[in-house]
Amino acid sequence: MQHKTLIELINSEPSHHEITVRGWVRSFRSNRFIALNDGSTIKTLQCVVDFENFEEEILKKITIGAAVQITGILVESQGQGQTVELQVSKVKVLGEADPEEVKLTILSPKRHTLEKLREQAHLRVRTNTFGAVMRTRSKLAFAIHEYFHKNGFFYMHAPIITGSDAEGAGEMFHVTALDAKNPPLTKDGKIDYKEDFFEKETNLTVSGQLEAETYAMALGKVYTFGPTFRAENSNTSRHLAEFWMIEPEVAFNDLDANMDLAEDFIKYVIKYALDNCADDLEFLENRLLEEEKSKPQDERSAMKLREKLQFVLENNFKRVSYTEAIDILKNSNPNKKKKFKYIIEEWGADLQSEHERFLVEKHFKCPVILFDYPAKIKAFYMRLNDDGKTVRAMDVLFPGIGEIVGGSQREERYDVLKEKMEAMDISAEELYWYLDLRKFGTATHSGFGLGFERLVQFATGMGNIRDVIPYPRTPGNAEF
Repeated sequence: MQHKTLIELINSEPSHHEITVRGWVRSFRSNRFIALNDGSTIKTLQCVVDFENFEEEILKKITIGAAVQITGILVESQGQGQTVELQVSKVKVLGEADPEEVKLTILSPKRHTLEKLREQAHLRVRTNTFGAVMRTRSKLAFAIHEYFHKNGFFYMHAPIITGSDAEGAGEMFHVTALDAKNPPLTKDGKIDYKEDFFEKETNLTVSGQLEAETYAMALGKVYTFGPTFRAENSNTSRHLAEFWMIEPEVAFNDLDANMDLAEDFIKYVIKYALDNCADDLEFLENRLLEEEKSKPQDERSAMKLREKLQFVLENNFKRVSYTEAIDILKNSNPNKKKKFKYIIEEWGADLQSEHERFLVEKHFKCPVILFDYPAKIKAFYMRLNDDGKTVRAMDVLFPGIGEIVGGSQREERYDVLKEKMEAMDISAEELYWYLDLRKFGTATHSGFGLGFERLVQFATGMGNIRDVIPYPRTPGNAEF
């Protein structure tokens, strides 16, 4: 007897062989029609029961949420909405679901808010929306590895526990094995980390970039794809405390080559999603259209979901210097009429999401790569330009989301890097190994970071980043 997944069956021809499917009951109408889903596709398979020939005890157990094994013959469907259906000869209930308890959960058929679904994150992947999002997330992750593999990159696992702060931001989660109630103290009353597991202060990583640079300077082209952590107290729809980052680093690449790589990479993974997640993206697009009906016209998306993805594929990313972008923003209507929350008054301002989206959605009407930012608002490792005030940084900006990629050409000159670290109070002693790279065969090199959840958000049209990761970690929430 063959066990088949629904994705294999739904688009296949009727067959006279008996087959067996397993899944969860989405609905059971008229004691006759079971809508079965096994997670392999957003679609359900209609299984038709000849209830007169079934024990009533079994029929009673076929309830929403129950896990079942169904055997039967795949025939041409008599009803609308599907080409084939299963004529059932046998049903085995593998796991019951009490209808009264189901009513209290998000498995009940009524519509639930995304907030409600977050409260039951262990069950939400059984809903159409989250099944679609998580299958798309999985396919995007595969596309990322495939792209780098095809392009000669080596996958490098950066450490998750680290003694350095790659961003110089200081917002890190501490890792310790000391007794919080009674830690050992130094003579001056501070916690004595020499007594800790690693004999020094350690944290969860905010980025694998610095370690990836060391590997790029030996293997040429590398990338990391792993979890990163920020202890920022940001309770917004764009921030998570634990998220996944993709960080390629390439020896001998300058900023222009870095921009080319970012554009090519993003287009590849989005095309992969369009080609391989058609049913899920269609569902998510329709969900979004339905959701937007309640919004005023000016707040609705200018493009449908798949149109927006296609738009990224079909348009060259516009490359604009930070200086040019500031001039555009300063002279824009929203700025002059004080409609921006953060008014742009002078060169050197740190751009906010509203400014980035204005440039992409209103001004250029295509994805934008901004480059050559003020050194003061960027990290210590970015290469200083000859003007002494800007660095070889780049950000890729997308419609509806703002910044999706941040990267730079790295500072390869030992003296300049050391000077910048001193000015920013970053310990040369702590990062001696990073400086060493500039002593033993230094060379131009570049890389970028892409927050995976931002990419999944863009591809699925979900408005809140908490809805594109299985179990979101945010301030006050580490449940499940």
